Amino acid sequence: MENETVHVLFCSPDAGFSQAIVRALGPGFEIQRTDKFGPGNGPAHEGALDVVLVDLRATSNGNGIEAGLRWLEGITQADLAPPVIVMLAMDDHALSKKAMENGAYDVLGSPPDVVELRLTLRRAGRFRQAENELRQLRSQELGSGRLHELIGPSEAMQQVFALAQKIAPCDVTVLVTGETGTGKELLARAIHRMSARAAHPFLAFSCANLPETLVEDELFGHEKGAFTGALMLRRGRLEMADRGTLFLDEVGDLGLGLQPKLLRVLQERTFERLGGNSPVSVNLRVVCATNQNVAEMVQRGKFREDLYYRLNVVQIHLPALRERRDDIPCLAHHFLQRFAQQFGKKSKRFSRLALQSLEEYNWPGNVRELENVVQRAVVLAEGPNIEVWHLPAIFGKGAEQTRMAHSYEEEVRDFKRRLIVRTLRECGWRKSETARTLGMARNYLHRLINQLQIRDEVDAAVEQLSPRPTPVDRVM
Repeated sequence: MENETVHVLFCSPDAGFSQAIVRALGPGFEIQRTDKFGPGNGPAHEGALDVVLVDLRATSNGNGIEAGLRWLEGITQADLAPPVIVMLAMDDHALSKKAMENGAYDVLGSPPDVVELRLTLRRAGRFRQAENELRQLRSQELGSGRLHELIGPSEAMQQVFALAQKIAPCDVTVLVTGETGTGKELLARAIHRMSARAAHPFLAFSCANLPETLVEDELFGHEKGAFTGALMLRRGRLEMADRGTLFLDEVGDLGLGLQPKLLRVLQERTFERLGGNSPVSVNLRVVCATNQNVAEMVQRGKFREDLYYRLNVVQIHLPALRERRDDIPCLAHHFLQRFAQQFGKKSKRFSRLALQSLEEYNWPGNVRELENVVQRAVVLAEGPNIEVWHLPAIFGKGAEQTRMAHSYEEEVRDFKRRLIVRTLRECGWRKSETARTLGMARNYLHRLINQLQIRDEVDAAVEQLSPRPTPVDRVM
């Protein structure tokens, strides 16, 4: 959106101030002006708008500020609402926070610094464009951005989805690998739903941190009287999953004593309950998952090699969330919508800084951690925006520094560079005229040209414009 026109609705009761701001913004911004805070001046235009700019400077006294905040809240709560930037007359942190809680994208002092206002409007326009792209992505059909409950428009996840769709109809054993919280069970459920066994049970069982005897009883069941307290026959997970799919999570934790029994089930499709002698036949598909390197466990003698090869007919690896950061905005908005609806909250979007904090975090707990963070934020938020202060404290550390150092200063530097180069070009690369046009001393312009590393570009343009000497000039 750097070279595109930003469509702005500017609401200000001060006509003179409004005209001054429109003149100062200059080209690149298409401004619609209104002087009233009313329901017809906001959401009705939102489809054609990129940004709404609200001047609360002139309404800071009396009831005007409350009317402006109510109008702001009405816009931000509407579907497909554009980001709203608020201008305030003074550095009032309480009022700024109230405006942010009512859905403001950003708050600026008034009268604003024109460079900062331009940057903020363009940044909000890019944010609006990204939101529209995410909305389109979420509306795409299966295979484009999601696989049942799994969401991932990134290339890495698209490869996972394609492999899962290919092997789902084939009744083979699948080993799903990946860190904790990446969605291994969701992938197993998706494979089950796309298979011929979809109408039959899907049972999940985790082998992690359980005594071997308990795991054996859970998987194989027991006969009446098999041990003290076995008062009746109990069917295990293997038997209950007959004709369906059994998902064994953390299969790397399965004890060495149980591994031959599981191998027999996979090979013979039969087993005996604890305390029984009669074989029980089952027809099921087994999908296993682990966050461990089972191949290394085989080398260390911690896992049977024959069972590993039997489980590893098809292996699907789910990448960690930090390896597919492109999925974070889509996942975060999905969880936001789900929890806002579940808890009856007004939350509709993440602020720019909140979303940036989510994207830059390392996510050791992967998608499960992201889901919990968004759930917490939705519970704490009162207005339509999820702000940084609604996230855990670790997300706030350095967020302001990142915003000022990485975002603001770099964009100001880039804006200055483009402004000077454009003005030089318009002035025929004459530095004296350029300095007068920009209202700065020529020495300061020279210093900026050096700081912004555009001297080579200026010298090349000047040399190209300079008349070349004729043969007579060379003789002279």
